[in-house]
Amino acid sequence: MRRLVAVSKQYSRGKIVLDDVNLDLPRGEVIGILGTNGSGKSTLLRLAAGVVRPSSGRVAGSWSVGYLPDRFPASFRLSALGYLEHMGRIGGLSTRVATRRAGELLDRLELVGGRTTPLRELSKGNAQKVGFAQALLADPDLLVLDEPFSGLDPSAHRLVTEVVTETRLRGAAVLITEHRRDRLTGLATRVFRLAEARLNPEEAVGERGDIGHARIVLTGSSLDEWRDADLVLSVAAEGSEQGSPLILTVSEAHCDAVLMRALRGGASVRRVERAITV
Repeated sequence: MRRLVAVSKQYSRGKIVLDDVNLDLPRGEVIGILGTNGSGKSTLLRLAAGVVRPSSGRVAGSWSVGYLPDRFPASFRLSALGYLEHMGRIGGLSTRVATRRAGELLDRLELVGGRTTPLRELSKGNAQKVGFAQALLADPDLLVLDEPFSGLDPSAHRLVTEVVTETRLRGAAVLITEHRRDRLTGLATRVFRLAEARLNPEEAVGERGDIGHARIVLTGSSLDEWRDADLVLSVAAEGSEQGSPLILTVSEAHCDAVLMRALRGGASVRRVERAITV
């Protein structure tokens, strides 16, 4: 597990950006950090990624890290594919593997203009996709994303959300910053707010201020597949007959991830119901 322990980071003029920050980044979780511009979100991510060192405290853990900074250098003459091949080799991938992974990611993220388009000719949103692909190239243990939705259209938002969820489900940790709470809903497993140099947990609340759970009704799946599944609070058969639909209870924050897992496992989703626990 990656861990930031009692971290303080200061500007050269002595202004404290982060003070007494303690944050665990366990595998299989998406940790969302909310904050306004200048609140220290990017500094926190640089610390977690190992790009900078804290002025006091420590960052523990030796995971492989994929990092998307807040400003992606999109002015290179290299093509999108050439840039990713180069970054893959720097990260220890062979040219063959780097080329294959880069192509798969660019296709998945639906890069407009094609793989051979020079980075400096891409729109902001498409340059952001290349930066996101760079962070994913080596299947990192910790994925660090600084406002990854910036400049993206709604379709690309959905793609990024899907890929982040898949990254978590394969056992990686994800640390992501945002200034909009709604973009983390259904994606982050825990959310913190960074303000006045301190990191504080946000309450896990639904749209009406109550704690939300969802019931997912499936066919084509078995009880044994879900009894000990991560993110599933409970599972039961809807009827007594063999092959009866299953009812999975999950928190709303994990609903999309569980649905994706069910569909990929060949199950069919009959319905999804919202259940409130006040």
